[in-house]
Amino acid sequence: MRAEGGRQDLRLRTRKYALRIIKLYQALPGADGVAQVLGKQLLRSGTSVAAHYREACRAKSNLDFISKLEGAQQELDESDLWLELLADSGVLSSPLCVRKQMNCSPYSLR
Repeated sequence: MRAEGGRQDLRLRTRKYALRIIKLYQALPGADGVAQVLGKQLLRSGTSVAAHYREACRAKSNLDFISKLEGAQQELDESDLWLELLADSGVLSSPLCVRKQMNCSPYSLR
């Protein structure tokens, strides 16, 4: 029963993370080419975290579950890279501020 509650919690957290990524993307300057390219990369990787987690919940074995969950972790790490590049390029404030604002860290799904 506890595992099921944890799955629901993580399912909700990954969905909220995806929604925060979407809102951040919508707030990026439309005329800035760098912001748009990096933003689209962030949008893809950030929203796929929730999709990977949902797929993991439908895994056929423990190994399949682990493999799919690792996919979610990779997407989360990639999202962190795009946040860092958006900050380092001057489009956003520091990645730490962005993470704090989004209430996440690159490994918050562990």
